[in-house]
Amino acid sequence: MPDADALHRFLFAQVPIRGEVVRLNQTWCTVQANRNYPPPLRRAMGELMAAAALLTATLKMQGSMILQLQGHGPVSLLVVECGTQLTMRATAKWAGELPEGGLKELVGDGRFAITLEPRGGRQTYQGIVPLEGGSVADILQNYMMHSEQLETRLWLYANEKTAAGLLLQKLPGRPEQDDDAWNRLCRLAETVQATELSQLDVVTLLRRLFHEEDVRLFEPQPVSFHCGCSRDSVARLLRLLGPTEVHDMLREQGAIEVSCEFCNRRYCFEAEDTEQALRDAVGTYDIPTRH
Repeated sequence: MPDADALHRFLFAQVPIRGEVVRLNQTWCTVQANRNYPPPLRRAMGELMAAAALLTATLKMQGSMILQLQGHGPVSLLVVECGTQLTMRATAKWAGELPEGGLKELVGDGRFAITLEPRGGRQTYQGIVPLEGGSVADILQNYMMHSEQLETRLWLYANEKTAAGLLLQKLPGRPEQDDDAWNRLCRLAETVQATELSQLDVVTLLRRLFHEEDVRLFEPQPVSFHCGCSRDSVARLLRLLGPTEVHDMLREQGAIEVSCEFCNRRYCFEAEDTEQALRDAVGTYDIPTRH
């Protein structure tokens, strides 16, 4: 598969507009292998992963971006986290049989949040807006326009093997010499086909879409799956719960088992392990499931 698990940045030389193309293969397959996601959920999840990689690559900070959809439909939560080194993980929560249809049928009414977590203990930023739009691309475009004042267009695609995306974005603070450039380039990008986005090598794809434009393509950046959960992070969670609740759980269950929602890795704490965790826990915690 050409350009698998890679993000490509490009610029239009004559106008202040940048672009990116991403394709996730093994990264996307690893997320699906960790949990048995129903088919109606896979498209939205794959599209959100592609979008997260595209948007994270526009950041200047070092850290991570978390995209989160919360709704009142059968899918109550959809989360993708992407680090600025393009290491990714994702998870979702749902109940019952999922209906066929679009994002609206899956998530219903709710909210969308983007969280930026810089490294080094700097302040976390979070923007929250209502879910507006019938697709992942619509929701993100509305958010970027209204919350970040950045004109951004996204074209996203996902099936069981590949998640892919194309982004165009106006460069902030740069005057336009060509008043029609943004509309022209968006019209050209609108012609992209799902098979082109998911299968063509990037050079051929850009040549097909923008063959009359002066496009400068940069070296690709690899994308990969990574989950930062650890035994230390679970120990930190136990300490946050406090001795009373932890001891109650031990009396009821004999041991405490925690599963990472992202990678499905399981951690078991016997009584002796738990007492040590309560004394010495370090690190940060992930989204847990108790058994």
